[in-house]
Amino acid sequence: MSFQIFGLPVSRGVAIGRAVLVASSRVDVAHYFIEPGRIEAEVGRLRDARDAVAAELGGLQRGMPADAPAELSALLDVHLMLLHDEALTGATGQWVRERHYNAEWALSAQLEVLARQFDEMENDYLRERKADLEQVVERMLRALAAQDGRASHALGVDPRDFGGEDPLVLVASDIAPADMLQFKRSVFTGFVTDVGGKTSHTAIVARSLDIPAVVGAREASRIIRQDDWVVIDGDAGVVIVDPSPIVLEEYRYRQRQSELERERLTRLRHTPAVTLDGERVELLANIELPGDAPAALEAGAVGIGLFRSEFLFMNRGGDLPGEDEQFEAYRSAVEAMRGLPVTIRTVDIGADKPMERMSVHELRHEHALNPALGLRAIRWSLSEPSMFRQQLRAILRAGAYGPVRLLVPMLAHASEVRGTLDALARAKQQLRDGGRAYADVPIGAMIEVPAAALMAGSFLDAFDFLSLGTNDLIQYTLAIDRADEAVAHLYDPWHPAVLELIERTIAAARARGKGVSVCGEMAGDPAFTAALLGMGLRSFSMHPAQIATIKQQVLRLDTRKLGAAAHHATP
Repeated sequence: MSFQIFGLPVSRGVAIGRAVLVASSRVDVAHYFIEPGRIEAEVGRLRDARDAVAAELGGLQRGMPADAPAELSALLDVHLMLLHDEALTGATGQWVRERHYNAEWALSAQLEVLARQFDEMENDYLRERKADLEQVVERMLRALAAQDGRASHALGVDPRDFGGEDPLVLVASDIAPADMLQFKRSVFTGFVTDVGGKTSHTAIVARSLDIPAVVGAREASRIIRQDDWVVIDGDAGVVIVDPSPIVLEEYRYRQRQSELERERLTRLRHTPAVTLDGERVELLANIELPGDAPAALEAGAVGIGLFRSEFLFMNRGGDLPGEDEQFEAYRSAVEAMRGLPVTIRTVDIGADKPMERMSVHELRHEHALNPALGLRAIRWSLSEPSMFRQQLRAILRAGAYGPVRLLVPMLAHASEVRGTLDALARAKQQLRDGGRAYADVPIGAMIEVPAAALMAGSFLDAFDFLSLGTNDLIQYTLAIDRADEAVAHLYDPWHPAVLELIERTIAAARARGKGVSVCGEMAGDPAFTAALLGMGLRSFSMHPAQIATIKQQVLRLDTRKLGAAAHHATP
């Protein structure tokens, strides 16, 4: 039976494919694809986990006291029966062989399938056996986690290696940024999540991949089943499950039209971004890993406006990157850009980008009452001075290989500015003492907090340029959690207070003859291009996939008319 689910449209286009559920309400496991050569080894992990649980249950049975209730032994028999049932272990192995799921993901996927079958049983006793199945799976997951030589995450699996001819769409309750890294270069043609807003990280990554996405779809991960055919309408925010043939054909037609439009936009790749009145506009790219730099060049970016260095710190099990590892990553990005500037933001951990270990000494801060207002970004860096100087040294060293700019996130206090500059001066001194080559790179402040926007003039006394992080600026100005679908309708980039803070910041930088850019989602949204140009902005930084669309807007606009319109609109 066909039905529709409504959510928030966050990335345009149409995706059609079979549903892949990566999040279960019952278990929380890692999801990643394994390499083709590791399939049998991964199936072997499943068998080993099953045998370990069987041995554990057998030991419990043998060690049971004589006066133990007979029901307890019978319960263990049920668990052993479920454990050896081909519908569990055999079918789980098929998920590994056909889709290249890791063992934990395969188990959770098969649990989802079997649990629904139990729910549909008419017999009360049989229906209640679902709880036994869940307990068996949880035991197997613990056994997998305890195995030595646990399989590592493998990226870059070719879509043709698995899943047959059918495209796949990702359905989840939510997707953490660290998990998104696993899926970034993967095989999915679209995303659906239960939670999230238009600037949640899932939405941002979906736009960066230029694939359709709907977030805030509430119960989607609960009511969509594994392998259901799904249509994602990223324009309307609609998810259609099990569409009829006529609906499917209509969306396939729209899909083809979108592909033709993308092809047309690629022709603008080498066209300079110049307005009708001759104003040159700088279109930069946002990247998350060094490997993203070639895509930025391919899209026609004239530099990197935001390298989110925190992604080097994620998905490492708390094993944080050292100075040399960071240096190699930054140098790789710099060299890949072939002389074009690279702006590296110091680590912005916290809020929607948690890290397994927030300190080199201990696990802490992970249960902050309000992560968005807690120890994040520059606050965290200054609280870990040794690690901060390590990152600064790595960035300064990379500057010797090409034009690098240093960007500091979430500044609000004069003490943070002083602490940052002191740390930078000390990092330079350490490099000089060690005889290591480095460059004096320009340093910029990220304007993400209303206090920083109101003090932009004084910030310019200490910094060479400013960069507006509009996602957080809107969130903090309007007191809206941008990842919370319950208040997503209140997240309004057009709010007069937001626009005034943006305009004040741009005007302050231009008055001082210093650079200013926007690197938040507003930069890559064509709805805001004219408004930002009218405010005087000439530098936009966005995901590579969005550059062609924004360039098309720039080529059609006259900044003289936009500036006059903005002037007349000012009260």
